[in-house]
Amino acid sequence: MMRIIRLLLLLLCLQVPLQAQDYPRQTFDFDLFVQELFAQQEDDDVPYEDFYETLFQYFQRPIDLNHTTPEELASLFILSRPQIASFFKYTQENGKLLSIYELQAIPDFDLLTIQKLVYFVRVDDAGLNADQRPLWQRIVGEDNNALILRYERTLQERRGYTDIDTSSRSNTRYLGSPEKLYLRYRVSHTRDYSMGITAEKDAGEQFTWDNETRRYGFDFYSAHLQLYNKGRFKTIALGDYQLQFGQGLLLSSGYAVGKGSETITTVSRANLGIRPYSSVLEYAYYRGAAATYTLGRVDVTGFYSNKRVDANLQTQLDTLDTFGESFTGIQTSGFHRTPTELANKGQAREQLMGGNVTYQSRDRTLLAGITAMSTIYSSPIRKAGAPYQRFEFGGTRNFNMSANYSYTFQNVYLFGETALSRSGGLGTVNGVIANLSNKVELAMLYRYYARDFHSFYGNAFGEGTRNINERGFYTGIKLKPFAKWELTAYYDRFRFPWLRYRVDAPSHGDEYLLRLYFKPNRQTSLYAQFRAESKGRNVANNSTSLDYVGQADRKNYLLYYEFSPTPIVNLRSRVQFSSFDLESPQTTGYFIAQDVNLNFNRVRLSTRYAIFDTDDYETRQYAFERDVLYAFSVPAFSGRGTRMYVLLQLRPMRKLDVWVKYSLTHYRNQDTVGSGLETIEGPRRSDVKAQVRYRF
Repeated sequence: MMRIIRLLLLLLCLQVPLQAQDYPRQTFDFDLFVQELFAQQEDDDVPYEDFYETLFQYFQRPIDLNHTTPEELASLFILSRPQIASFFKYTQENGKLLSIYELQAIPDFDLLTIQKLVYFVRVDDAGLNADQRPLWQRIVGEDNNALILRYERTLQERRGYTDIDTSSRSNTRYLGSPEKLYLRYRVSHTRDYSMGITAEKDAGEQFTWDNETRRYGFDFYSAHLQLYNKGRFKTIALGDYQLQFGQGLLLSSGYAVGKGSETITTVSRANLGIRPYSSVLEYAYYRGAAATYTLGRVDVTGFYSNKRVDANLQTQLDTLDTFGESFTGIQTSGFHRTPTELANKGQAREQLMGGNVTYQSRDRTLLAGITAMSTIYSSPIRKAGAPYQRFEFGGTRNFNMSANYSYTFQNVYLFGETALSRSGGLGTVNGVIANLSNKVELAMLYRYYARDFHSFYGNAFGEGTRNINERGFYTGIKLKPFAKWELTAYYDRFRFPWLRYRVDAPSHGDEYLLRLYFKPNRQTSLYAQFRAESKGRNVANNSTSLDYVGQADRKNYLLYYEFSPTPIVNLRSRVQFSSFDLESPQTTGYFIAQDVNLNFNRVRLSTRYAIFDTDDYETRQYAFERDVLYAFSVPAFSGRGTRMYVLLQLRPMRKLDVWVKYSLTHYRNQDTVGSGLETIEGPRRSDVKAQVRYRF
């Protein structure tokens, strides 16, 4: 009774405009929320789209707070682990939530956190029963059931599509048309099922039917069927899927953020287990079958994957009388545009098999797991033999084992994973996250990845793109001194004990970030961010066979302002500046953009005009852009010029959505755009993208 009275008082004194299922979700800027999780001006190889799509699924189908797990809540990157522990302690003491308004009564939940969380969670009505209809009937009646078609093209002609020039040394051209085509169908229901198919043809690839090159219309297909909670089977997956266990040393999907402006919640990985795959990254997935079986507090997962991977097979003399084929590594671009790229398509076969056993205590404070997996290639991997590749993997077989843990004690969360590879190389990552008070959160993490630690699908926290040849210590902090202010910062120091690509000696570096965020009201937000990085890099020195290694210093500055004077109009201003120095005159670059976004009932218009000026590619500017649904655009700009785009979203019918985007980049003081086969004669590049979604 007292709990109901407290809830009524919260409603009367309500300051946070929360509602349950009928919350006006169109007021939430999902794109802005996702871009703020990533580090500004990052590398090109971040799997943005996989992360974006997974989080958008939660946005479309919010998590039921009365039937969730700590790992599921952690995957939102909104709540810290101590906050998640506080949530489950509250429900354990008071029972299931009666309303989403009750979030305000949970200790350690602050105003800014609740304002973000409410868009991704819900509280089902009491007594709501699960749908008992057969699976095919549930699929037919599901409202989260859509077909998407997408078309993209660069309007200017690129060199790869021109006629062959007989006077040129290189006569290579793209085999296919300049259009990029994308098709996707998916139907899913939270905690019940997910099924779908995705197909893609990149620009330059042929749309053809050819059994010899394994092309059947589109160049790439992906399909999945995943069922949940079927008796003791927690998950059953057929087709393409992803795996995420522990801290990602062995098995980690693209659903990870790493270092960025969110300095606490993104440090640890969520133990999500089996996840459906419906993206178009042509390497970061498993193809076969997987299942998780529940035995009380223990989940047992087994998986098997068998797929072709792109590789440049080369015939070599193994002995005096025997020839064998090998390759230097898996090619991950996914492009099959030229005769060479097409010849490398699916030339090697990769098999993975293994399992995981995970235990979770009844009070959900302790989680521990063991993972074992084996990887087999049809041909051996043999690196080219560069000095930095001395300890890289070679051969056809690899075996990994790991143990992971996480434990919550009051306001402290401990986590980690330690793994071994067949070579004997060790990898370990261990950390702690603590809520020191309602206004102070702290995270610390140590990682060590030996130079001979080999993990092909690992993506644990680190500075390098792979978990090898690295050790480092990270410290992050988040301060909330006042209700409308937030200060986040991190400092990361790392070492690379062995040589790396473009670094011909052991090296070291550090990185730090400081971000001040202010949200005076629901219509206005402002933040300023500074990020600096120092890392070893070769410096040309003609007096030796190897280059001299110096410290490359990079600094990034960002100022962002957003204002919504009316529910229809949204204004965004962005100013960013960067500098780069490697024992030479410092180079600089800047990017200034103004966005005007209009949101009507069935029409949404997003526009941008920007100018950029950089001295070289080292000071290139990365800037997030709005895009069509399920696409995440973070283009890089270098040189001097202007950028503009217009994105129009229409809903002509209740079940039909249409997106059209036109973008134009105009460069000053240059006669061509791009390089190689992507070269455009002239100073302009314009792109058009159109997408339709029909919901059945």
